Amino acid sequence: MLTIDILVRVAAATLWLLLAIRLLSTAPRKRLVRWFVPLALSVIGFLAGNTVHTGATFSGFAADLAGVLSGSVALFLWWFCLAYFDDTYRAGYVEVVVALLWLPLMLLDRGWFGDGFAGVGLSWALVALGLGICVHVVVRLLRDREGDLVEARRRGRLWVVAALLGLLLVDLLVDLALGFEWKPWEFTLAQNATLLMLGGHLTFRWLAVDLDRLADATPRQASLPAAPERAGSPAAGPEGTRGDEVLLQRLTTLMEVERVHRDPALTFAGFAARMGAPEPDVRRLINQHLGWRHFRPFLNHYRLKDAKAALADPEQAQRKILAVAFDAGFASLPSFNRSFREAEGLSPGEYRARALAAGHPSEPPKP
Repeated sequence: MLTIDILVRVAAATLWLLLAIRLLSTAPRKRLVRWFVPLALSVIGFLAGNTVHTGATFSGFAADLAGVLSGSVALFLWWFCLAYFDDTYRAGYVEVVVALLWLPLMLLDRGWFGDGFAGVGLSWALVALGLGICVHVVVRLLRDREGDLVEARRRGRLWVVAALLGLLLVDLLVDLALGFEWKPWEFTLAQNATLLMLGGHLTFRWLAVDLDRLADATPRQASLPAAPERAGSPAAGPEGTRGDEVLLQRLTTLMEVERVHRDPALTFAGFAARMGAPEPDVRRLINQHLGWRHFRPFLNHYRLKDAKAALADPEQAQRKILAVAFDAGFASLPSFNRSFREAEGLSPGEYRARALAAGHPSEPPKP
């Protein structure tokens, strides 16, 4: 069993390491790669120590480093899952606060500041935080799944929840129910084998299939085309082209005439119902013809367009920015400010000041 244990752990660690190196060498600037590399290192740290055979582990500083990396798996897994399915993801206040709680608790629990904190229940606090992380990821991934316009990602969400989070959740529940010392060789071998298969899956998906499509962090800012052939759509037969043209005309009416994006409660299901077409057809239309990867940025594109027109209008110079945000369809001022700054590189107030000073309300000011 020792030989099998070593072979599985070495093979899994090698896969994760090579994948991280390969991604860094071929796509170092892709945002998802920057989230994946810390996860890969923490998984390697976990594999280094996840065995019942004491003679098959590191010692000294290498063991301490592996312990710290292993103890960070939950954090890096959390951030990676959120970034994997959200092209615009950035760590928010919740993630930062949990990290600031997790890291010192983990270091204290693992004896980096002496043995005085051993046995005071820090491990249970980490288990509680870990369970909270699992719940948060599941809620986010399932909540945002409806609006995901990339079919491969939509299918992958449930798989990721089952594989990545399942592995973490099982480990936490075992700690909770059976204690931290319960680590039979069958259990650790199953964990390591799962990580080996997961590393192989990610290697195939990212390197053999389509790294650019799965790891691209920047959604294309497409405008609504006047005709399907201008949208850069894949080749289609006459019937498919005609059907897409009808759908594009209907979409144009909804967005530019009826302005349905101004409804802050509009969901993808509701939008597809207004389109009068099956959800898969609407999803394919917006993704493959217009270049959008998620429904929320697609809506915000039009909301920001309306908001910029209002902010650059001299007749609305005294109007509160909050009113502009709500009229454009945003549900809150913070979400409006965040989306506006990400799109324009400056705040709504700065944009208004520059636009009015330039005296060209029909043209956006240059940052």
